[in-house]
Amino acid sequence: MSISKEEELIGMQKASEAVAFTLMEMRNYAQAGMSTKQLDNYGAAILSDFGAKSAPFLTYQFPGCTCISVNNEFCHGIPSDKRILKEGDLVNIDVSAELNGFWSDNGGSFVIGEDINQHQKLINASKQILHKAIFNIKGGVRISDIGHLMETEAKKYGYKVIKNLTGHGIGRSLHEEPGEIANYRDRFNPARFKKNSVVAIETFISTSSTFAETLNDGWTMVGNKGGFMAQHEHTIVVTDGKPLILTEMNGIWN
Repeated sequence: MSISKEEELIGMQKASEAVAFTLMEMRNYAQAGMSTKQLDNYGAAILSDFGAKSAPFLTYQFPGCTCISVNNEFCHGIPSDKRILKEGDLVNIDVSAELNGFWSDNGGSFVIGEDINQHQKLINASKQILHKAIFNIKGGVRISDIGHLMETEAKKYGYKVIKNLTGHGIGRSLHEEPGEIANYRDRFNPARFKKNSVVAIETFISTSSTFAETLNDGWTMVGNKGGFMAQHEHTIVVTDGKPLILTEMNGIWN
């Protein structure tokens, strides 16, 4: 969407507060011995307190409130009573929701407890790439140039990007124009970021894969060449200068 009225900005700020606070609290709550379903229920209760509704459930009938992916699962992991978190697990939580007709999206990867499996380097790279990408976005910048920046930075860290997972426009629904904000230079995308537009910018930084494939459950995605992936995401408003980061309170850069 494009922000044209103050009430639209306020609506987006409230929806973004709901998803950002939920993500932060879920990350703080997560611990070894807990099931991903227990963690999802905790997040669902927080969203409900805000009056917000799960975006993946509303849009796709996703079997959970939030997406929780563990270790080799890259994204869209289904919360389960059978999936028990362990010390050192790489976990990604993606929280998106609708509140009073406005939609917002954010996500982040982190380690449960002590980093015994050495995932933190990947996580830090993902965070830093997201930060650099976002602060290079303003009205008129080519979307493909931001994708090129992300992939170039990933290579500097010794990583790859997932080419079939992208950021997206957001606001009045979960996915809007511009349809795809890729993590690489898409030569076939001539679009530019527009001032006052709302977009969800996401990193998909991988140790060995370049494409994500869907498992038999119809939702969970893993790498075509295995390995691990870190994702971080903010919903922002594009300006002529520094972007307005609507989900900043989720604390993924803290």
